[in-house]
Amino acid sequence: MSKVFTIAARASLCAALLASSGCSYLFGDDGMFRDKSEDYKAARETPRIRMPEGREAGQLEEIYPIPPINEDLVMAGEFEVPRPSPLVAGAADEVVRIQSLGDDSWALVAIPPGQLWPQVRGFLAAAGIQVGRMDARAGIMDSNWLELDGQPVPSRFRYRIEQGVQRGTSELHVLQMEQRGADPADNAWPAQSDNVPQEREMLKAVAQYVANSTDSAPVSMIADQAMSASGKIAMQEGADGSTYIHVGLPFNRAWASLAKALEDSHFEITDRDRSAGTYYVTFLGPQGAEEDGWFDWLFGDEEHPLAGKPFEITATADGDNAVNIRMLPQGDQPEFDRRQEQAMLAIIKGNIS
Repeated sequence: MSKVFTIAARASLCAALLASSGCSYLFGDDGMFRDKSEDYKAARETPRIRMPEGREAGQLEEIYPIPPINEDLVMAGEFEVPRPSPLVAGAADEVVRIQSLGDDSWALVAIPPGQLWPQVRGFLAAAGIQVGRMDARAGIMDSNWLELDGQPVPSRFRYRIEQGVQRGTSELHVLQMEQRGADPADNAWPAQSDNVPQEREMLKAVAQYVANSTDSAPVSMIADQAMSASGKIAMQEGADGSTYIHVGLPFNRAWASLAKALEDSHFEITDRDRSAGTYYVTFLGPQGAEEDGWFDWLFGDEEHPLAGKPFEITATADGDNAVNIRMLPQGDQPEFDRRQEQAMLAIIKGNIS
């Protein structure tokens, strides 16, 4: 009995000592479990590891790469806390949507690439399609050769996943090719599908599978790290202080996407000049109570000051795979202020896909 009391007394004494010292023995700067949350501030920057010539450096890539910082624009005028904007402003209720431009088709999916990757793998497993090559960092899966009913030669498919235009979205592209011979050198992937209807049938099948199973979609950590979900579009500021939209798309696709975005943003296209990269439009104003509320927050309770006014929306190529979009007053119309310019471009930006 006395032994129990002795142990209890010692435990009480230790507890008292720990309490009186403020637990510094365990959790203080010199304690056993000190706080290490600030250690990174004293970390030294070390040079990148150099691999010997001829050795692959793939295993030494950054695990958590830091993406380039794209500074957000600060809206002109008195600061007010803005309402949160949706990831995709247009057709947000559509999880999967197939888009086409000429002979090209792709699926726009409202989930990030790291979530779409295992969905496509799930489709291939469910369909019994064997994978011949897989590269999660490049977002590519190649099937083995398939004997398709009614087709004289075997076909194979390449599934390519990349980030979508809008933040948190993905694009799925399918490429089809027919077997040309037994020599692998004869079977390099073509730039365009050999059989476009076959490509589109496969794209529809994958898109339908993804649409039916996005609620339970897992995430691929490798694909999630390798493929950014930040989107290909951003508002930027020119040297003259004007605001413009920068979108990472080739001109042909950006031009077509801009037309739909303008209509979805309640602009009436009155004319267009593709060679000059210009849409001539009239802003119709907010449509519906929900948009009225958004504009009330931005412009006050009055009617939208730019409703019914004509504008020029210009698209200028910035290299081979990017376009800058600007909004200008049409003809002798008065200039609009910077806050109005930013607000209108933000609406268009949210509808480009």
